[in-house]
Amino acid sequence: MKEHWLLDPTITFLNHGSFGAAPKAVLAKQNELRTQLEREPVRFMVRELEPLLDEARNALAQFVGADPAAIAFVPNATAGVNAVLRSLDLDRHDELLVTTHEYNASRNALEYVAGLAGAKVLTVDVPFPLSSSDEIVERVLSAVTDRTRLLLIDHVTSQTGLIFPIAQIIEELNRRGIDTLVDGAHAPGMFPLNLDTLGAAYYTGNLHKWVCAPKGAAFLYVRENRRIGVRPLVISHGANAKRTDRSRFHLEFDWPGTFDPTACLSVPTALRFMAGLVDGGWPEVMRRNHDLALRARDLLCDRLGVPHPAPDEMLGSMAAVPLAEGKPYVPTLYGDPLQDALFYEHNIEVPIHPWPHQPKRVLRVSAQLYNEIGDYEKLADALDALLPKY
Repeated sequence: MKEHWLLDPTITFLNHGSFGAAPKAVLAKQNELRTQLEREPVRFMVRELEPLLDEARNALAQFVGADPAAIAFVPNATAGVNAVLRSLDLDRHDELLVTTHEYNASRNALEYVAGLAGAKVLTVDVPFPLSSSDEIVERVLSAVTDRTRLLLIDHVTSQTGLIFPIAQIIEELNRRGIDTLVDGAHAPGMFPLNLDTLGAAYYTGNLHKWVCAPKGAAFLYVRENRRIGVRPLVISHGANAKRTDRSRFHLEFDWPGTFDPTACLSVPTALRFMAGLVDGGWPEVMRRNHDLALRARDLLCDRLGVPHPAPDEMLGSMAAVPLAEGKPYVPTLYGDPLQDALFYEHNIEVPIHPWPHQPKRVLRVSAQLYNEIGDYEKLADALDALLPKY
């Protein structure tokens, strides 16, 4: 499968989860669209863009089980989270829930918006390792009060690679009249989605990760009874458009000003290409990646002498394994000394996250079709050599 990607053949790439990797065929489609745009920019942006966006939106909506009317394209899931949070009418009496596993960028947005309104952010401590998803449901619901306005929760956690049991949580919060904003950055393409059935008020997901679309392709889903109140981060021409042939939601989100829409327009190609790589289509892609992630987890846990940190059913295409405590270091964006040593000394690209904080840490592996079990054996050998020093 490696031949379908541009990935550096000298690097053992075990970090698809961070930024994804677009196949050559998908990038070729994006280049074709960019050429079409530049040949006649006005025709493309004014006359051709909206039908192309609708075509891409319809393909995506079918893939994630949503009404196309509920879907808007955004550049990344962080932008989707910010758009929702900045649209909320909060005050100092409101409480906002989040877990300790929340992605840092989304957590920062929550803290910022809460600070503007004087609202209170309550953090639900979710352990890792853990033995059951029931622990998450119980801890989140026990933190709800009569002032809870919103829960921000990852569908798949970034640092620990866990699939959270959001369906149970959303159902109970809906009964209590509390909205949920799901940060589903990793979910599309990792396992099947049916957003209309899920019932979250808001859901945002990246398409550059497991769908393998180009960077800059993501979406925001907003339930019908919340759609009128959600505005994009960039207020542009759609805010006072007199048109009645498109929803205000699409008029605003589809035109943030001059931009490069080709990543989002390449999504149908990514969906078709990835489905065509194996017999069985997307269900088989998801099954293979899940099985390889479990095999990688088993191998690493065996070599490191640690128990499985979470049940199999809580894993998708990623798995995190606790490591022995590291030595103190000055943190940078991606600066764990062990992570650097794996890259510079062994040509292995894999993330190591402080969890829950230094000196405790976890190593997270990803599994995509271009990976094979030998990649993780190489990682285990490198860890044998490096861990005593780091």
